[in-house]
Amino acid sequence: MYKKLPISVLVLTKNEEASLPCCLGALKDFDEVIVVDSESTDRTAQIAKEYGVRVEQFTWNGAYPKKKQWSLDHIQTKHKMVFLVDADEVITPGLVTELQKTDLTAAGYFVRGRYVWQGKILKHGMMNNKLCLFDKTKMEFPVSDDLDLTGDWEVEMHYQPVLKEGYENEPVAQIQTPLLHEACGNKQNWLEKHQFYARWEAGMVLRNGFPADPSPQRERLKRLFRRLPLRGVIAFFYSYLFKLGFLDGFAGLDFALARARYYGMINAALSASSTASEKSSAAHAVRSGL
Repeated sequence: MYKKLPISVLVLTKNEEASLPCCLGALKDFDEVIVVDSESTDRTAQIAKEYGVRVEQFTWNGAYPKKKQWSLDHIQTKHKMVFLVDADEVITPGLVTELQKTDLTAAGYFVRGRYVWQGKILKHGMMNNKLCLFDKTKMEFPVSDDLDLTGDWEVEMHYQPVLKEGYENEPVAQIQTPLLHEACGNKQNWLEKHQFYARWEAGMVLRNGFPADPSPQRERLKRLFRRLPLRGVIAFFYSYLFKLGFLDGFAGLDFALARARYYGMINAALSASSTASEKSSAAHAVRSGL
């Protein structure tokens, strides 16, 4: 007898009527699917109900917990194992098959994202890898000192959940089959969103505010990469040559250039912050008569 995956999927949404049908249509093999909406003004909630999916509304109060951890704390789920999915992500049949063969005994699982760029599924190049499948009784999103950097951004930014106190020695594993992530969409929206991400990341670098990654090896690599000059150039060659992005043709080249632009934005934000700090110090010295 066929049994659905004993996982509660939480789909985070805000005005996602264009992306949501593909996302929800790929989740039929999961035992529970819940859309956590942020008071969308489009048809997001209606589409979720048309798919027979439960909808919970989230209103941010400007403090922690933000949306992901709030969902873990306040939404009753059938299963302890939860899968946080964005509306622009699609679970593939291959990923479902791997999950069906996985015993799900680890505290959490990293899941890779295969980018869809300019309408093409990239088979090569840089992938993201998120710890988005985990036991909510054993893992949590840490409070980060970034409220002054994120403004009205209600969702935790680019860092992973961590093991809760008492579960520090629990294993964290890797799922091999990627999901699909529609990374490009509208190019202007991509640019605006990543300019925001870059300002946030620059601020976190300056205050050394990133929560530690649950994988020690990933944490060491991230710390090293943040210190490197010319990160944009390194990211381009890593994605386009080392990870064989050139095999994806023009889309692979455009994606590698986009990664380089993103890290260029971070460097620009860091430079602007350093210049502002130097001007502030000079002005203070003048006022102090130094």
